[in-house]
Amino acid sequence: MTIRQAVPEDARQAARLLYDALHDVAHQLTGEEKEQDVVEMLERYFAADEGRLSHKQALVKEIDGVVAGVVVAYGGDQIAELDRPILDRLRKLKNDPHFHLDKESDEDEYYIDTLSVSPAFGGQGIGTKLIRASEEQASALGYGKIAMAVVTDNARAYSLYLHLGYEVDKEITINGHAYYHMVKRL
Repeated sequence: MTIRQAVPEDARQAARLLYDALHDVAHQLTGEEKEQDVVEMLERYFAADEGRLSHKQALVKEIDGVVAGVVVAYGGDQIAELDRPILDRLRKLKNDPHFHLDKESDEDEYYIDTLSVSPAFGGQGIGTKLIRASEEQASALGYGKIAMAVVTDNARAYSLYLHLGYEVDKEITINGHAYYHMVKRL
């Protein structure tokens, strides 16, 4: 069981995990309607060297050559640059030069954008290990806090994050849905 920096070759497996975690937000970020098209676009985003969903922002948990889990995290102060390729694409696609994405992270935090574990590997603590790895990364990069958003009706994830020391500091809206913005001091 290895946690490692993601590479472009992980894109196919990681894209499916990202879709499973993001659902409607994946449709928003890709501008696509059909699930297959969304997953294909997520694969392209992940394989790219730029963007918030790039492999460069991701760690994967690999078990016997299979990507069992993925976490995408980055500094909140980097979001404008990380969103640029996605926004450029969406603004062209929608023919709307003012299209924007909802603000998820604060500038002074390291932000866990997406966390997903394959159902085939559930219950093995992989999500916790990926969160811990992100916390170590945040500390190494000099961030004093780490944050994530969890949809308000996801009781299982909410309970896990509380157990790991995260606290709700506010509610935010992402793609029309209410989320708890949860923070942990490092």
